[in-house]
Amino acid sequence: MNIAHVALWTRHIEAQRTFWRDFFSAASNEKYVSKNRAGFESYFISLAHGPTIELMALPELADAPANPECVGWAHIAIAVGNVEQVDKMAQKAHQQGRLASPARWTGDGFYEAVITDPDGNRIELVAE
Repeated sequence: MNIAHVALWTRHIEAQRTFWRDFFSAASNEKYVSKNRAGFESYFISLAHGPTIELMALPELADAPANPECVGWAHIAIAVGNVEQVDKMAQKAHQQGRLASPARWTGDGFYEAVITDPDGNRIELVAE
């Protein structure tokens, strides 16, 4: 078994699509606009490897919890290459105001930096 895709609700679907294309060189399909559910739009984003990411938007989305540490998925981690690639992408995120935590070795042995997407969701950039 493997993960087919993960889904992300967003209020900023075009900004999210641009972020994933520009920051991770991801490919995107054409926008799907539902004929059955008013206002629902989505894109599927494909990275070089692994599951796709479905970006989904609805006009009436509820706010996310104020506390980032709550029940539910905490973050996703994307293996971006070696330590130098993590550093390079962390620098790019810093220049864009997206760096949440600089690159470091974690206590459990990962080299990672944490960035945020246009909605503030956390993404770990991890060395393979």
